[in-house]
Amino acid sequence: MPISGDSASRRRQTRIRREYLYRKSLEGREKAAYEQKRIIREALASGKKLPTEVRASYDALRKEVDAEDVATETPKSHVDNEYGDAGLLEPRVCVTTSREPSSRLKQFAKEIKVLVPNSTRINRGNNRVDELMDSCKESEFTDVVIVQETRGEPDGLVICHLPLGPTAFFSLKELGPTAFFSLNSTVMRHDLDPPAAPMSEAYPHIILNGFNSELGKRVGNILKCLFPVPRHDTKRVVT
Repeated sequence: MPISGDSASRRRQTRIRREYLYRKSLEGREKAAYEQKRIIREALASGKKLPTEVRASYDALRKEVDAEDVATETPKSHVDNEYGDAGLLEPRVCVTTSREPSSRLKQFAKEIKVLVPNSTRINRGNNRVDELMDSCKESEFTDVVIVQETRGEPDGLVICHLPLGPTAFFSLKELGPTAFFSLNSTVMRHDLDPPAAPMSEAYPHIILNGFNSELGKRVGNILKCLFPVPRHDTKRVVT
């Protein structure tokens, strides 16, 4: 009996999820092995005796230590695998809105679509979040951007990397006289007087400042991997 497209897609997503959980379950053992190999490297470099806790496994681990280089000596985690294929294929981004969007939210979604190359704007309709994600996975989108609003003003972005995350929520805020407060007068390109010039469609260079912590680097990956790799001589910049 031939397998339907929906059934094949569900099986593929189930297999990917199972492989992800299996790789994540290995991280504890890989970290323990990494600590033992680190102790062996330090002992060999300093010429000291091996600590007793690694003597039993020295023969097996020494072969691995000799075979490793700078790129492979540090264990990888599921966080490293989230964007492991970044740059190999151009991202395909789906841009949509929350349910029953206002006219300003629809316009804001259009601006996000113009900002991000290779993005496609779709109407949300009455689709639930799980239905939306399943549809985007079947269409082979790499990321989903959902714009949200409060009282008719855009005030949030949800960015989800497919198929297994990460997912991040960003509040749209501006700096007031004494504190941060939510935007209540979002200014978009069509609000400007005179009107803004047409936006370049070139792949931009991305400038991220202050994303130095481990969390910041992960958030930076979420943002910059929405954009394809630019030409070295492009004059468009997003920051």
